[in-house]
Amino acid sequence: MQFSPTNGDFTFVSSTEAEALELSGTIDAPDVKLNLGSDAGKDPYATTFLRQRGYGWLLEIEEEESEDTKPLLEELDIDLKDIFYKVRCVLMPMPSLGFNRQVVRDNPDFWGPLAVVLLFSMISIYGQFRVVSWIITIWIFGSLTVFILARVLGGEVSYGQVLGVIGYSLLPLIVISPLLLVIGSFDVVATVIKLFGVFWAAYSAASLLVGDEFKTKKPLLIYPIFLLYIYFLSLYTGV
Repeated sequence: MQFSPTNGDFTFVSSTEAEALELSGTIDAPDVKLNLGSDAGKDPYATTFLRQRGYGWLLEIEEEESEDTKPLLEELDIDLKDIFYKVRCVLMPMPSLGFNRQVVRDNPDFWGPLAVVLLFSMISIYGQFRVVSWIITIWIFGSLTVFILARVLGGEVSYGQVLGVIGYSLLPLIVISPLLLVIGSFDVVATVIKLFGVFWAAYSAASLLVGDEFKTKKPLLIYPIFLLYIYFLSLYTGV
């Protein structure tokens, strides 16, 4: 018994006829290649084949999460442009110059004042390094004293703001230090320069810390600020 073929390449016969004819042969199949590379996920046949046989994990691509590496200055929260602007605000405290000096008080930072205090410490008493820790201690506790006094008088300032303003305002004393080295033998001129530096530093700090909220109590806060910078100057000159 012979059936009509459904495909031109095959002829279907009954089992009895197949036994009598002893049919044998091979079927040529095209080579099947599975692409397991990066494009395997794009081929639906390969994807289905692997998933049905439990090899779907081969299609998973582990993406390495690269940690965002920030610059060191950004990690330490150091803004050099901001520090340089504050330095100019302190060294040129005249309102007519157009600097927004309130940024020194309203946006306090730690590294700028610390750098100024360390610089002043390094040049004090002609490079005697044992004075460094003492000047830093005076900066921290002197600022704390001014902060407590300002709060008692009704000022709305934080300890960080006072610490930053007092630290930055040491810059005038650093500016006059080379002049004192040159004209140190002229006592009268040296005294005038020292007074000028102290008034310069005290005015820069007081104009930022002593606001309108103090009203008639301004001298009570300006006086200890002035004494604090006199003490800083005495540490520099060794007197």
